[in-house]
Parts: sequence; structure tokens; C-alpha cells
Amino acid sequence: MAETATSDNAKLVAAGEQLELRRALGPFHLIALGIGAIIGAGIFVITGHAAQEYAGPGIVISFVIAGVGCVFAGLCYAEFAAMIPVAGSAYTYTYATMGRFMAWVIGWDLMLEYLAAGGAVSAGWSGYFVALMKDFGITVPAALSSAPVDIGPDGGLIFTGAVMNVPAIALIAFITTLLIVGVRSSATFNGIMVIIKLSIVILVILFGLPLIKAANLTPFIPPHTDGWHFGWWGILRASGVIFFAYIGFDAVSVAAHEAKNPQRDMPIAILGSLLICTILYILMSLTVTGLAHYSTLGVPHPVSFAIANAGPQIAWLEPYVNVAAVVGLGTVVLVLLYGQSRIFYAMATDRLLPQMFAHVHPMFRTPWRSSLLTGVFAALLGGVLPLSILGELVSIGTLAAFVLVSIGILVLRYTRPNVRRPFRTPFVPLVPILSVLVCGAMMYFLPNDTWYRLIAWFAIGLVIYFFYGARHTATPIWTLTDEPPK
Repeated sequence: MAETATSDNAKLVAAGEQLELRRALGPFHLIALGIGAIIGAGIFVITGHAAQEYAGPGIVISFVIAGVGCVFAGLCYAEFAAMIPVAGSAYTYTYATMGRFMAWVIGWDLMLEYLAAGGAVSAGWSGYFVALMKDFGITVPAALSSAPVDIGPDGGLIFTGAVMNVPAIALIAFITTLLIVGVRSSATFNGIMVIIKLSIVILVILFGLPLIKAANLTPFIPPHTDGWHFGWWGILRASGVIFFAYIGFDAVSVAAHEAKNPQRDMPIAILGSLLICTILYILMSLTVTGLAHYSTLGVPHPVSFAIANAGPQIAWLEPYVNVAAVVGLGTVVLVLLYGQSRIFYAMATDRLLPQMFAHVHPMFRTPWRSSLLTGVFAALLGGVLPLSILGELVSIGTLAAFVLVSIGILVLRYTRPNVRRPFRTPFVPLVPILSVLVCGAMMYFLPNDTWYRLIAWFAIGLVIYFFYGARHTATPIWTLTDEPPK
């Protein structure tokens, strides 16, 4: 009985010791990881694209819808992160509730999410980097700072004439090196960068809101034209497109294995970072669409463009916005590549992927091979594909993960009601069901091409699973045990 009473937490902590990752992250580091991933491409890049293409000023409502979905999903994540404080995020949670095959499905899905996200944000970072260099009188050729392929008017791929997005590749190479050297140094660097970019975001909101023009916000919901363009259909489509901006709290859950006190700190970090960033997203999207007409915001650097459009009163902010975007998007890439490498590491530890990727560097105590492979593929995506393709791939992967985690809460509450839960999702089954419905609806509103790419990715994953993962998998080192009867 005594062994049963203590085994839940003790076995999970022991798992952390077996995997040799250093528990070096406190609550500030974890919240900063979440903010570092959330405040980035959503504010600095995707807002302009989604406003111009789908929602107009109604992009504010799109962020509210996405934020509501994230709150429901975040409450489900918080229960799992406190209960299973090891690397792997939704992959590990699914393994604990639905078994090996579904865990592989969600793990493979998360790989698409994080790799595409790293590539997407690095592509967005490149646009602001080029604008920042221009402020210093340095011109970066378009052939070396944009994707060689893009989406044409008919929805097919076209060649742009560019060679490669070199700044995007250079950023991922730098971040990958930083992650290999050590998680604490990476998290400290991230924390400093988060403070810088949050300061600039708040300045833009404070100085920009008083200058917004009512004409730019009228009509707030542009009339529907065709397909998913504008009207409420456009707002719903935009909510799915911009959803990948919220994946930061998923990255927080990935860090559970390197948290000092995961049972206490994980729920605080997940929900805290989500609340802070949702408020900032709503205010920032209102500011940007109020300073410049939504039809003009489909540029690589919409925030600095809106600042320049607002007139001389806040023109002094433009170079600082470019600096904040370069810094901010850089921290997003850091968190995304960190999350991907840890998921890769968790799957390799369970032998669903080659065990060589579970190797921990003897000096740095990081999964350096997973980090290196992640960096190589993310650099290829960021250097070749446009933000429009990558962003939608991230959104559908993220939403699929949230749906499965929410279902997992329902399954585990029914099958294992007595498992120790340091944090309990409130109002079960209502909250998980609402999470499934809202996130599932946003998946439905994504473009058909995005679904086709997701299906193709899963087909590749199934081949790998049946020819490798299913034949080599081992019993996970983490376990869930029930609390003793009272």
C-alpha cells in the first residue's frame, strides 16, 4: 500500500533521472517559453495576411475565437502536464490514455506542427530582418531573402525566381547551435529577448491605439464576397489560419521534463502565458488594422508598415518595431525547435523512432542529435517554402493535437478516475467537449489543400510506424498509478 501511495510522483521523477535531462527551468523560464512562442508570428506577420485575405478588422474577433479554443485546450493540457511531467507533450499524454498507435499518430502530427512552425516563423523573421537591414542602409537581394516557390492565383505552386531564403536558414542554424549547447542558457537568452519584444509590443499598443482611424475599422466586418473572403465566414477561416500563433503553451508542456517543480509550475506557465498573450493579440490586431487599412497589410512586415502609415507622430517607433520583430520571431523559432527536438527525443526513447536520437550529450546534457536533425529539416522548409503554406500546416497540426489531448482527458477520467492529479481540469466533461468542438470547427474552416497535405504527411508516417516503430517500441519508462483508497 505504501509503495502504491508514493509511486505516482516518485516514478515520474525517477523517469526524469533516467533520461538524464537537467531540471533547470523555474516558473519564470516556463512562462517566458510560452510567451516567447506565442508572441511572435501571430502579431508580427500573420495578423496582416489574415486581415487582408479573410477577416479585415474582424481579425480581432478571430483572435478571440482562437483564444477561447485555447483556454479550453489549455485547461486540458494543464492537467496532463502536472500529472505526466516528462518530455513529449501531447504525444506522451496520448500514449498514457489511448495507447501506442494513437501516440504515434499525434507524435507524427506534432513533428509536422513544429517543423512547419519553425520554418514559417523563420520566413517571417527574414522579412523583418531585411527591413531592419534597410534601416541601416544595407539591401539584402530578394533572390536571397525569399522562398523560391509560392502559391499562384489558382492555388498551385509557382516558381518565384528566388534562390533561397538565406536569412531564414542562418537563423535556424544559430538557434540549433544554441539549443545543443544547453537548455538553461537557451531559456535565459529567451527570457531576455521576451522582455525586449514585450516592451516594444506594449509601446506600439500604448502609442498606436490613440491614433487609430475609424475609417480603417469601417466596416468592422467587411461584407462577404466569395468563398471564405470576409464576412463571418472569413472571420472563422482567419481564426483557423492564425491559430498556430497560440502553440506556445504546447511548447511549455514539452519542457515539463526540464522543469524544477513541474506539478506546480506547469499549469501556472501554460495558463499564465496564454492569458497574457491573448490580451496582447486582441489589442495589437485592433491597433494594426486601425492604423492602416486591412487591404494594405499583406506585406512581410505589417506592424512596421502600419506604424509608417500612421504618420510622423509614431514614426520613431518603426525601427524599434523591426528590432522587436527580429528579436521576437527569433525567440519563437528557439522555442519551436526546442519543442520539436524534445518530442523527437521522447519518441526515440520509447523506440518508436531510432534510439540513436535519444542520445544525450555527455557535456551539455541535451538531446543533440534530435536538435541537429530538427534544425536541418526546419532550415530546408524555411529556406524553400512560403509562409502561407507553412502557417496553415502548423494550424491544422496544432488543432489536431488539441483535439486529441481534450479527448484524452475524457478517456482518462473514465478509465483511471483515481490517478493523482495535481491540477484538475474544471467542469469535466464540459470543458474538454467545448475544446473538441471549437478546435474541430477551426480545423474544418481551414483550406482543403491543407487537409490534403496533412493526409499525405500521415500516410508517410503510417509507413514508418508499421515498418519500424511497431517492431521496435519499448514499454515507456513513465507509468501512471492510482492513489490508494481512502
